[in-house]
This record gives sequence, structure tokens and C-alpha cells, in this order.
Amino acid sequence: MLITAATSASAQAPARSGAPVPRATAGSGAVSTQSSTTTELQPPTVPAVALGSLSPVRVKDVATLQGVQPVPLVGYGLVIGLNKSGDKRQTIFSTQTLANMLERFGVVVSADQVKVENIAAVLVTSELPPFAKQGARLDVTASSIGDARSLQGGTLIATPLHGPDGRVMALAQGPLSIGGFGGGKGDTSVQVNHLTVGRVPSGALVQLGQQATIGSMQTIDFSLYEADWTNARQLAEAVNTELGTNAAHVIDPSTVRVSVPQQYQASVPDLMARLEPVPLSVDLPSRVVINERTGTVVVGANVRIGAAAVAHGNLSVKISTHYTASQPSPFSYKGDTVVVPEQQVDVSEQNAKLIALEAGVTLDTVVHALNSLGATPRDIIAIMQALKAAGALRAELVII
Repeated sequence: MLITAATSASAQAPARSGAPVPRATAGSGAVSTQSSTTTELQPPTVPAVALGSLSPVRVKDVATLQGVQPVPLVGYGLVIGLNKSGDKRQTIFSTQTLANMLERFGVVVSADQVKVENIAAVLVTSELPPFAKQGARLDVTASSIGDARSLQGGTLIATPLHGPDGRVMALAQGPLSIGGFGGGKGDTSVQVNHLTVGRVPSGALVQLGQQATIGSMQTIDFSLYEADWTNARQLAEAVNTELGTNAAHVIDPSTVRVSVPQQYQASVPDLMARLEPVPLSVDLPSRVVINERTGTVVVGANVRIGAAAVAHGNLSVKISTHYTASQPSPFSYKGDTVVVPEQQVDVSEQNAKLIALEAGVTLDTVVHALNSLGATPRDIIAIMQALKAAGALRAELVII
């Protein structure tokens, strides 16, 4: 389980031109205990840091050239070399694929007579970058579509990867990297990470590259990865500062249009090479991301808490069963030895501690305080959801 607080420079709001540079405080606040059941959080007291000293991001980190996009690729293939962890007999398409492949090599065998456990049918996916040419290599992902238990140790045989138009764009092959392992059977098995999805780094060879070209253009459009009015304005200002003109202006929250200067109209790639490394500051939204399956909480740097009081306790019920043998009396001719279950139910509730939250306290400080009180990640997830419902969490709550 993991609890993190994101405090990256890019999450800070940039200063407006002509306005004084704001200052921000960071760090975990002091926690003072008034009684055994109440804890009061104090605002952070570490020295302030000027936002102007933080490292900005680049244009290429937040936007891309509109109209140039990768192409998704997909293909059907076979993974071989598994250690009896492949598809079972009821997965008929994997054995049929094996029979078809053997027939191409001159071995004619009926699919009904094939019974193997070291193969698995997979779907292979990848993305073809916009300017990838013939001979380039791509990473591919192979995902089991049968009932294979594991792809560990398997090798993907040559698999054509098709584009949306049905053309073969790449050919994938190579050993799979699972990122985990598994062993044993039944109750004595062990498994680490997901074993039915694997990757083949640089496993696909591009057969037909994209014909994307950039010719003479009067205007170009930048598409932001995340639509945001503030960041679109910051991007336009950064481009105008670099070019020394008012060539860039905001079209919508995800589009910034740039009029190509006269000297770059015949060589737009040179303009892109000049604009991509241009620095700018971005304003990321206040956001808390929660993954309840893994107990992970990620807190953005701009998240603030309104005035609130939180009490959280745990109620646990433990049921235990012990089995004893009941035997008949000695020298008794009647009666049988039976197993008698003895059940015991214990109910316990932890003492709830009241935490007072002052307006303006950062969620980072709250998380540190909850950790110091012994709250588990799942307790913190429940508290975050309750704070959002109460209107005290001034951030977007994202559950994945």
C-alpha cells in the first residue's frame, strides 16, 4: 500500500506577467495533541519558496502538433514454450492455430488430435508513431485470450500487426517479459504480479511506415494533452515570447493556433524544432487520485482543505472455530466418535480520534497527521471520500 503527495514544480500556478511572483510553502506541518482523542493540525511553518525558482516544463511535454497521431496496431498470434501453463483443450482456436501453422511447414495434423498445454493464443497490440519508417522497431504487448494460467517463459512467434485499414504495418516476434513469476499448483501455488500479459521490448519490425509529411503551411495547431484554458493561454504566451510576435492565440481549451512566420513557411519542421523546447509554466488542477484495489492515494500539490473535523474508528468482528473430538464413554458399545465445532465471536471497536482541520491546511499535512495516528491507507481513502462529500476537500476526487 502506498500514500504519496505530489509536489512537482509543474503543479504550481505560474505568475502572471506584470504581477508579483507568489510564494508557496511546502512540507509537513506540526502536529500537536491537545488530549487523547483530539488532534489539531497547524499550517506549515517552513520557509517560503519563490515559484520563479522552480523548473518549468517544455512545450513538447504538454502539447503536440495537431493532425499527426500514432496508429493503433493489433494482431492475433501464438505464444509457445510454456511449461504446461498454456491454453487447455476447451480453447479450440489455439490448437487450430497450431495445426494451421504446422501445415505451412509441411506437417499435416488434425486439430482434433492435438493436445498440448505449452501454447497460448494471444492478441498483440502496439502503436505506430507518426513518422516511423520501414525498419523501425516497436514495443508490443501480448495478452492471453484463452484460459492460459501464465505466459511465463513463452516466446511470441511471428505475428502480423494490422492497422485500422487492414494492412500489415509491422511484424512482431520475440521472448516475453512478464514482470512477475508464479509456481506450484492449487493451495501450494504462489504468484507475483499479472502473468497472462507480457511485453516484447523492440519486438516488432515496421514493414510499412506512415506517410506523414509536413509541407508548406500557413498555420499550425498545437493540441494540449489535457484541455485547460489557463495552460492554453500560457502556451500561447510562451510561443509569442519566443517568436517576438503575436502569432499564437487560443482557439479553445485544447487548441492553440500559431501563424507560421514568413521565414518558416517553407520549413515548418524547423519551426517545430524551435518551439518544442520552449519553457513554460503550467497550472495543473487540484486532484486526489485513489486506487481502492491497491490502497494507493496520490495527492496533488495544490489540494487544500476547508475547515472540518474528522472522527474515524474501526469496528472489527472476528469469528474463530475450533474443532474438538467427542468420544463415547469407555467400554461403551453404543455411540460414535464425532467432531464438534466450537465457535467464538469477538467484537472490538477502536477508539475514534477527532482531528480538527483548519481552513487552508494542505492535504499533504493531513495525510502526514493521519499516518502519525496510525491510520491505514484504506482509512485515509474513506476519510478523503467523506471530506469530499462534506465539501471540505477542495479538489477533484478521481477513483481508478
